[in-house]
Amino acid sequence: MIDLKGKPFNLGESDIEWVNDTLKGMTLQKKIGQLFCPLGISANRKQLLHLTQDIGIGGIMFRPTKGKQAQSTHRFLQDNSKIPLLIAGNLESGGSGAAADGTFFGMPMQIAATGNPDMGYNLGKISCGEGAAVGLNWAFAPIVDIDRNFRNPITNLRTFGSNPDTVITMAKGYMRAADECGVAVSIKHFPGDGADERDQHLLTSVNGLSTEEWDNGYGRVYSSLIEQGARTVMVGHIALPSYQDLLSGGGTKDKTIPATLSKELMCGLLREKLGFNGLIVTDASPMAGFRAAMKRADAVPLAIQNGADMFLFARDLATDYKYMADGVESGRLSESRLDEAVTRILALKASLRLHIKAEEHCLVPPPDALDTLNDKQSRKLTAQCADESVTLIKDTQKLLPISPKTHKRVYLNVLEKSDAMSTALKNKLKQKLLAEGFEVTVRDRAAIADLGIFVSSEKTSLLKKASVIFKARKHLGELIGAPNVFTEKYDLVIYAACFETASENTVIRINWKGFKGAGDDIPWFVNDVPTMFISLANPYHLLDVPMIKTYINAYSNNDEVIDAVIGKILGRSEFKGVSPVDASCGREDVLY
Repeated sequence: MIDLKGKPFNLGESDIEWVNDTLKGMTLQKKIGQLFCPLGISANRKQLLHLTQDIGIGGIMFRPTKGKQAQSTHRFLQDNSKIPLLIAGNLESGGSGAAADGTFFGMPMQIAATGNPDMGYNLGKISCGEGAAVGLNWAFAPIVDIDRNFRNPITNLRTFGSNPDTVITMAKGYMRAADECGVAVSIKHFPGDGADERDQHLLTSVNGLSTEEWDNGYGRVYSSLIEQGARTVMVGHIALPSYQDLLSGGGTKDKTIPATLSKELMCGLLREKLGFNGLIVTDASPMAGFRAAMKRADAVPLAIQNGADMFLFARDLATDYKYMADGVESGRLSESRLDEAVTRILALKASLRLHIKAEEHCLVPPPDALDTLNDKQSRKLTAQCADESVTLIKDTQKLLPISPKTHKRVYLNVLEKSDAMSTALKNKLKQKLLAEGFEVTVRDRAAIADLGIFVSSEKTSLLKKASVIFKARKHLGELIGAPNVFTEKYDLVIYAACFETASENTVIRINWKGFKGAGDDIPWFVNDVPTMFISLANPYHLLDVPMIKTYINAYSNNDEVIDAVIGKILGRSEFKGVSPVDASCGREDVLY
């Protein structure tokens, strides 16, 4: 039974009447349409009308575009929907998850590194406030996974760290701000990512904790946030064998079934044991963790039958709609379960007052709401967060602070996805250091990589070889010459790495690009030239550079963080951040 008057809906009599009357007035086809929250692919008005009027979708999410365009698209959608839409966004790290010109406040791990509970609130306020400005009412955030495994390539910076208490504190602050902004949160990814080292985008990942371990970690997090009033939970394509086995009485043949298809985990654990009364939404259904679990024609209706209320994204919306309708027709998805799911969808909308806002024509705010995007106050808070979060993990060589007087000639090696000589990050770091009075040589990774043509088996023209030699001439001497050719040329080497978490990665590690074993890219010179390493993303890079004696974690790549890092290595401000995870990956040797 759904308690519409209780948490998290808290509906009054008139709200409940709207929910019941709306449900009664819907055809079977429109009820099925409400289950879907597709990914918006195009702002084409004809396609949007098809979604809202022909299918009757319950929600939608677009990837971030400029705020003006996003607001206009959302307004058209709401104006042409008989039932107000849930409009979602990945509001994990700021308003930039809603609008391309919104504020990138910082990754969740950066927020946790401040140790300041107000920063969780600030993250929620900026993320949901700017999201609401463009018409969003549903945040696929905060992420409440626990970063238990440093090898996991998808949780990492997207978590508040490895301590459940920190996760709870920061998530509660976010939720409080979201409520103030009229935005529903979706805590994710139940039953908990971060224990496995694999990415659920690529397979069904496994949370291998015992029931006791789970209860003391993830269970405590979800229980606290459900009690706080979380309106929705996003269920991941993540297995939890211990509870799957316990709640099935040992009767489940496949203990690694993803939670998105598990009645035991969605109904038995989340609904009954944890007492969650709100809306359950699946994680993105095109992920391999869902798609590879069983035939899609069976999986689509089974996800709803076994406890989910909304189906996120689609491999192909027309096909998935047909699979869902076929499921109802065959009885694999019962009409009673369908009605229960749609009731929760409508109840969530009513809890956000969407039915009232529709009558008042204010589902999407006026254009001047866009003035809040990346405004002065947001930038001020972003700078404060950066100042409080940058973390000095070690400086055993007593290098800091540096100065142009003592370390004038700087060799800057920027490690990122692109090997291009001119990237935004390379240029930004170089200009910041030049402005402080340093002489800066930027490592030309692309030129050195091109030298591989000399030792490859492929035939290459003399003209091309000459071009490569010319391009790399500044680096050739350092590459193949005596060590002192490099070590006598520079007073300081700075590595800056920015390998950010992204779906469908298998690892986030440093892949050195030295010239066929010559090793110029690897910090072989640490005992000859003072060297520091600054990570603007992955907090675990120390594992790959233990020989570097000065190591800094900065967690996010934005202007405020870079300014804070420069100020701290120059001694203008102190390091205040505390690592929310074990940056040594459990190895004491890397801290020496």
